[in-house]
Amino acid sequence: MEGRPPAQAADAPQPDTAEGYMGAVYGSLLAASVVVGAGSAGSFPRLELVLLLLCSGLASWATRVYGQMFRERIRGGTVGAAEIRHACASEWPIIMAAVPPAVAVAVTPLLGIGPQGAVWLALGTALAGHVGWSTVAARRAGATGRAAVTAGAVNLALGLVVVLVKVFGKL
Repeated sequence: MEGRPPAQAADAPQPDTAEGYMGAVYGSLLAASVVVGAGSAGSFPRLELVLLLLCSGLASWATRVYGQMFRERIRGGTVGAAEIRHACASEWPIIMAAVPPAVAVAVTPLLGIGPQGAVWLALGTALAGHVGWSTVAARRAGATGRAAVTAGAVNLALGLVVVLVKVFGKL
C-alpha cells in the first residue's frame, strides 16, 4: 500500500485469504440477524426484506471500508486510489454474504412459500453461509480438518443463538 513500508503492506487482509473470508463470516451472521429482526416484526413484503438484507450488507461494507481508511490515516499512511480499491475488495465478502439469503427470499413466491417460510429459508441460508465460510476460513488459515470442523461447530452454535432469538425472543 502506498504510504506504508512493504513489510506492513503484506499484513493487509486480502480477499482470497483466510482473513479475507472473515468478512463473509461476519456478513453471513449479520444477514441472519437482519432476517431475525425483520421476521420478528410480523408480516412484510418480500421486496422489503430483500432490500433490507442488501442495504444492511452495503452499509456494513461501507463502514468497514471507511474504518480501514481511517486506520490508515491514523497510522500516518496515505489514502489513495490503490488503498481505497484494496479496502473495497477486501471487505466485499460482507456484501456478497447477503446475496444468498436475499435470493432465497426473492424465489419463495415461485416455490409457493409464504412470508414466514421465506424468513426461515433466508435464515437457514444465511446460517449455512456462516458455517461454511467459517470452515473455509479455518482451512485457508492452515487449520487441520478437526480444527476446521471445530470452527464450523462453534459458528453453528453462534448461529443457533440467532435461531433461539427468532424462536423465543419476539423482541
